[in-house]
Amino acid sequence: MPKSEKAKKKPKELKGKAEQAAGKVVGSKKLMAKGKIDETEARSTGSITQGARKLKGKRS
Repeated sequence: MPKSEKAKKKPKELKGKAEQAAGKVVGSKKLMAKGKIDETEARSTGSITQGARKLKGKRS
């Protein structure tokens, strides 16, 4: 993966980590899950991203 693509994904990955941390602090499982999904989407491509979206739908 080119560096420019990694640079574009990094903010979303960091946002996901921040949401997970905030969810842990306030005790919100929903916020923690949303953060995990954002982080996973930033790190993955293709079918893995689709799988995360399916998991998000099942948890709601």
